Amino acid sequence: MVLTLFVLVTSFVLVGEQANAEINLKFGTYAADKPTETVKKYRPFLMFLESRLSAELGEEVNIDMVIAKEYETSIDQLATGEVDFARFGPASYVHATTQNPGVQIVAMESKNGQKTFKGIIAVHKDSNIESLDDLAGLTFAFGDELSTIGRYLSQAVLIEAGISSDDLHSYEFLGRHDTVGLAVGAGKFAAGALKESTFKKLVASGVPIRALMNFDNVTKPWLSSADMQPHVYAAMQRIMLASENEETVRRVSQNGFLLGADDDYQEIRQAMKRSSDF
Repeated sequence: MVLTLFVLVTSFVLVGEQANAEINLKFGTYAADKPTETVKKYRPFLMFLESRLSAELGEEVNIDMVIAKEYETSIDQLATGEVDFARFGPASYVHATTQNPGVQIVAMESKNGQKTFKGIIAVHKDSNIESLDDLAGLTFAFGDELSTIGRYLSQAVLIEAGISSDDLHSYEFLGRHDTVGLAVGAGKFAAGALKESTFKKLVASGVPIRALMNFDNVTKPWLSSADMQPHVYAAMQRIMLASENEETVRRVSQNGFLLGADDDYQEIRQAMKRSSDF
């Protein structure tokens, strides 16, 4: 009878522990634009993900957001497991996997069913610059030193056009994409590199810039740390790949997500190598 009572009490405790079990995750990213805009963009999707993961795993899932001011900090946080999953640009993914090969792609953002979108080299609306050749002897604004568009791809494009750092009067790294666009619009730099979505927002708000040229970039990967439990990773991937029509998903990735692989970012690795000649 005593043994039976012990088993019943033990069973009750285990059931209670399972009922109260929680999975606490940290989502990391960096502020490519204003931090307030970053929170506004991701919070609805993270709440959606919390709900779906809780239902899928049978445990309450809580997700906290960690926004780093600098790309390097956010990359380190994922590589060391300080955050559990993250949304990065392609070059940051390359850096993260260099630091920790165990970092995995959960999914890639879709752009009209494709895995590419545009970067922009912008000039002032009233500028007489018509080609990359015209940038010789002028000033250029890059984004963050670890930014795919803001540095690596734009520098590779300039190198291919025969423009190196020695050919420019000067250049600076300004950090955020919106900061680059605003600086070019204010006439502080002759040209600058930024992502297309930020370029369009700035133009719509009246910033006097125009596109000198555009170039392809690979869509952003959502990544898991090497320490994420396999069943949590699998559940997150299933939810993201099955949710392309969810309104909350479209706020983050307009056309949902696609299955991604490391090979999708090989061209980015090559562009990063070319930019070393800048």
